[in-house]
Amino acid sequence: MSAALSDDLKRLIDDSPVFATVATIQPDGSPQLSVTWLLRDGDQLLISTTEGRRKEQNLRRDPRITVMINPHDAPYTYAEVRGTAELTTEGGQELINELSRKYTGKDYRDFNPASVDDATRVVVRVVPRKVVGSI
Repeated sequence: MSAALSDDLKRLIDDSPVFATVATIQPDGSPQLSVTWLLRDGDQLLISTTEGRRKEQNLRRDPRITVMINPHDAPYTYAEVRGTAELTTEGGQELINELSRKYTGKDYRDFNPASVDDATRVVVRVVPRKVVGSI
């Protein structure tokens, strides 16, 4: 069963370049964290990565994921979105460009010229199971 994001959380994600911390599970069971950009599609979150990165490898092995959204200007305000990840390469380049325009105002290759050497882009779609916090 999928959980819903609050209207305030949806607005925060849509209206500002708020960063998120993504937690995945390492092969030994320990957590792996990374800071990332994100977008929203309804009640689902969209994150970009590339094939071969630790986050992608962890999620292919174990799709459980937690995304912590914590606005920099409100340190005691947060949302923790726990769920499962669905991965696809379809739309990967489009997503990273959309994210880059949101966070930097530029297409990704203009922001990060070295990205021409990146591995294939992966769309991580987070399907929320539970949302907790104060947003």
